[in-house]
Amino acid sequence: MFPLRDDNPHFLTPWVTYGIIGLNVFAWVFLQGMGAEPALSRSVCNLGLMPADLLGTLPAGTEFQVGPQTWCVLTDAPAIHTLFTSMFMHGSWMHIIGNMWFMWVFGNNVEDSMGHTRFACFYLICGLAAALGQTLSNPDSGIPMVGASGAIGGVMGAYIVLYPKVHVHMLIFLGFFITVIAVPAVLMLGYWLLLQFIGGFGSIGAEGGGTAFWAHIGGFAAGAGLITFFKVPELVNRHPYHGLQQPTSPNRNWQRIR
Repeated sequence: MFPLRDDNPHFLTPWVTYGIIGLNVFAWVFLQGMGAEPALSRSVCNLGLMPADLLGTLPAGTEFQVGPQTWCVLTDAPAIHTLFTSMFMHGSWMHIIGNMWFMWVFGNNVEDSMGHTRFACFYLICGLAAALGQTLSNPDSGIPMVGASGAIGGVMGAYIVLYPKVHVHMLIFLGFFITVIAVPAVLMLGYWLLLQFIGGFGSIGAEGGGTAFWAHIGGFAAGAGLITFFKVPELVNRHPYHGLQQPTSPNRNWQRIR
């Protein structure tokens, strides 16, 4: 299931959403060499978040290989800046494209609910919560964590609280059969969250790289919890489909879109 768009209008120009996407693309091109080595491995090593480095759970000088000829070395002082820089790093073309697409689909309406400055703060706090969730799940890990998906998980958590019944148009792949259906946001995002829990519990005790499922869960939980404090009622109330109100869109749940 891949979201194409939603039926949710927005009223403010989502400058912060555009800016976050732009910063991620800038980092991918100019700091990560668009995935080319050794720029990619060096950026992941220097700007990614390593739980063991942040918490000091492993001795300084411990090495972890992250690329063909690149090793990350734990230092004496925790690299606090990686709590923020890791949100703007990615590991592959598919990684950044997928994250930025989800941000494009869901970010504008969440920004619309609170305004630009609040949304920028909200996004960063969700990213920090995501980093904390992944760090606590495996505090001895020296594998760098990178990606905007934890912070974007916070955006999705806010969206499911604000607009649970808004229709999201999904591209569905069933073998060779491809179709588009419209489903309520609560169903699409709830299914996404369920997959994160399944992957998260399955990753407990696993070694090596992989998906930071607990970062996704931590960000989602933070977004769903913090939206009550960050939203501006006057901005939310002008949305026709907020809360549990039934959307007036002609699309029915699970209706196939021609």
